[in-house]
Amino acid sequence: MRAWLMPAGSDGFDKLYQDTLPDPTPGPGEVLVAPKAWSINYRDFAVVAGKYFGGVLQKPAVPLSDGAGEVVAVGAGVTSVKVGDKVQSSFFPLWIEGPPRMGPALGDGISPGMLAELVVLPASGVVPMAESLSYAEAACMPCAGVTAWNALHEGPRALKPGNRVLVLGSGGVSTIALQIARASGCEVIATSSSDAKLARLKELGAAHGVNYKEVPDWGAHIARTFGGVDKVIEVGGAGTAEQSMSALRTLGEVAFIGVLSPEGGPNPRALMMTGGSLRGIFVGSAAMARELNAAVDVNGIRPVIGKSFGFDQAKDAYAHAWGPESFGKTVIEL
Repeated sequence: MRAWLMPAGSDGFDKLYQDTLPDPTPGPGEVLVAPKAWSINYRDFAVVAGKYFGGVLQKPAVPLSDGAGEVVAVGAGVTSVKVGDKVQSSFFPLWIEGPPRMGPALGDGISPGMLAELVVLPASGVVPMAESLSYAEAACMPCAGVTAWNALHEGPRALKPGNRVLVLGSGGVSTIALQIARASGCEVIATSSSDAKLARLKELGAAHGVNYKEVPDWGAHIARTFGGVDKVIEVGGAGTAEQSMSALRTLGEVAFIGVLSPEGGPNPRALMMTGGSLRGIFVGSAAMARELNAAVDVNGIRPVIGKSFGFDQAKDAYAHAWGPESFGKTVIEL
């Protein structure tokens, strides 16, 4: 089988290389998946640069957590899926439901990665695709989609119709969150440094757009101009969290995903004024993925694919996803 690999000591996606590996076979409790499509997340750049939680890669590893394809074989004892089922990967293959269970994470440089023609996963590491989605669209869901669902519909302050939601930027999590929030009967405000991207976000259903280059104090501006928000999808991090807290209205929540702007020291004082809260989000469980996919089918949600690349163009896909032209999800397809 063909597979893309990150070499030991990798310091960037330019080090990715393609190789031919032996076809794997599933053991007891495992499934063999033939992915048809994959998507790139911001986290994947940290892994290939040796800056993820596991640090510098100690040996070659297959990248990416997100893929969708077909089950082509099952190991002994597997009854949850069968050959021919259309499935997507589950970011945390051992977090099935309930409170967070981090454990191994696909594509982290140690656990299995998805960017190969065949992948062996534990049976708990796959979830049925939404019936209404293509393989490419389903490949957008394991990380970005589940993260957005967790941020909006899980926790003590789950979204309600009529709530107001703030999404930051136009990446995969933010665009999917915008669509889920609109399907949930909520008003959405979006930020970006590009007026052109704000126009596209409005086409997706955002009621208002704020250019944060033109409005540096965008958090306070949103509170003054729109009366604040009930939920912020905080994909930035320490560098933007204080502004996100300033944008809350009474009893609002900042769903803290926080990877794009990790530097800085936010002062949580603004939470005192609104009774707001800050909740940490790290993707989610297989149960959340199933709930998300059910909602996708019912509401006709289709994740935004900004650009698609062929399997042999994986490095070009990474370069596009990293660049200023990216919008929504960047996908790789067979």
